[in-house]
Amino acid sequence: MLTIGQLAAYAGVTVRAVRHYHQIGLLPEPERDASGYRRYGATAVVSLIKIHALAGAGVPLSQIGQMLEADASAFTEATQRIDSHLREEIERLEASRKQIAQLASGDSLALPPSVVAFLDRLREIGVSERGVEHERDGWILFAARWPDHIHEVMPGKLAQLHDPQLVRLYRILSETLESDTGDDPRLEEAADILAGLAEQAYTSGEMTHHDLAFDLVDALVAESNPRLLDLMRERGWSGWTRPEPLAEPPG
Repeated sequence: MLTIGQLAAYAGVTVRAVRHYHQIGLLPEPERDASGYRRYGATAVVSLIKIHALAGAGVPLSQIGQMLEADASAFTEATQRIDSHLREEIERLEASRKQIAQLASGDSLALPPSVVAFLDRLREIGVSERGVEHERDGWILFAARWPDHIHEVMPGKLAQLHDPQLVRLYRILSETLESDTGDDPRLEEAADILAGLAEQAYTSGEMTHHDLAFDLVDALVAESNPRLLDLMRERGWSGWTRPEPLAEPPG
């Protein structure tokens, strides 16, 4: 006959685990002997070893009792069901590991590789890290809205970075974000460039319909740089991602 400590050591578990199994009704608790100690026989040892093996294999404690009492067929069915659940859990954890790995760079979180490449290109042309962060937040909104189509627009966005005027715009906006003045005189130049681009898009018929994603990106700009939107209005244009003429475009 074994003490609880000897039982636990034989089965490779802790005394605390044995007491927990008693508490939840998984392992019968023997009566105390004349000395006030609980004594365990061979049956308790076998039961505890089985419980430990099933728990170690990932079987929930709530199902172990039923499995110990099941016949061969029911036991096999239960193990297959648990195996399927574990496989799904492994797949979920693997997906989580990939997401955690992406956090190392920050850009890859919620963004496809094509957008990450675009952000890297912005760094190459001199956009500050803070400017890249603002651009990244905008693309996160677009990627969430059109996850299956965003890769189609990225080649065009990369090609636009060959335009010196657009490169200049990105650099100015990046510099004004770093200055934190709120009324940086360079914003006048940025607004002039934006107004020119808006007029080109308007006259060529490139303006598109409204969408929540565009409104949210405009909201990002308004939160970080409200002065720029005011300057655009002064030049006769509303919005940022899809500017529209407040009246007839200035000629």
